[in-house]
Formats: sequence, C-alpha cells, structure tokens
Amino acid sequence: MNTNAVLDIGLDALVLAAKLSAPLLITALVVGFAISLFQSVTQIQEVTLSFVPKAIGVALALFIAGHWMISETIAFTNELFDKIPTLLAG
Repeated sequence: MNTNAVLDIGLDALVLAAKLSAPLLITALVVGFAISLFQSVTQIQEVTLSFVPKAIGVALALFIAGHWMISETIAFTNELFDKIPTLLAG
C-alpha cells in the first residue's frame, strides 16, 4: 500500500464526514440564526430559548437524513472492503 492510496482513502473519509455532518450543522445554523434574530427583535435573552429549538431541529434533521447518512456510510465501507485486494497487491 503506497502513500497515494492512503491519502485517497483519507480524502474520501474527510469528504464523507463533511457530507454527513452538513445537514445537521446547516440545520443548527439556520435555527440558531432564526432564534437569535427573534431574541434580538423581542429583547428576550433566555438561554434555553435558543437551545431547545436547536436540539429539536437537529433531531428532526437527523430523523429525516438518517437513512441517507447510513446508506452513504455503508457504501463507503463497502468501497473500502472492495479495495482491500488491490491495496494488498501493491
């Protein structure tokens, strides 16, 4: 196994991690921005007001995108297992 193969696998893993975390992070960002905008307009400065909707939004995003996330992870793992003979052969 050469360094190019290791770098390719590492790059693919980082891209997969970015793809899998994107729906959750974007949801948290949008909900957090909306709540902070609401708090600045109404001058309500309650910490739990920003935490609870963000947690619910992320849980909903995980429920919606969870099947896709598992499918992507399984496909990546299957690709890695398929590459094992070529990586060991040199």
